[in-house]
Amino acid sequence: MKSPHVLIEYCTGCRWLLRASWTAQELLTTFEKELGQLSLRPSSEGGCFRVSVNGEMIHDRKEEGGFVELKELKQRIRDQIVPERDLGHSEKKEPLV
Repeated sequence: MKSPHVLIEYCTGCRWLLRASWTAQELLTTFEKELGQLSLRPSSEGGCFRVSVNGEMIHDRKEEGGFVELKELKQRIRDQIVPERDLGHSEKKEPLV
């Protein structure tokens, strides 16, 4: 199987480079052995923040009405590239109060 490529596309007008780079850092740390490449792509499309794996959309801020939590994003990416992997503490459910 070809090494997965994650693409993070972000709006430059919204100044989301910092969010995109933070997200990239988190994904590279979590999936350091699984990812083959991670790219950041600036976009002039207003409000754009998308994450895809090998061309398949994992998160689109506009379609989902906001940013996905990083925990959820990691789970979605894991499900695409290494579904058998446990994400440790990120996998645990919040206790009901």
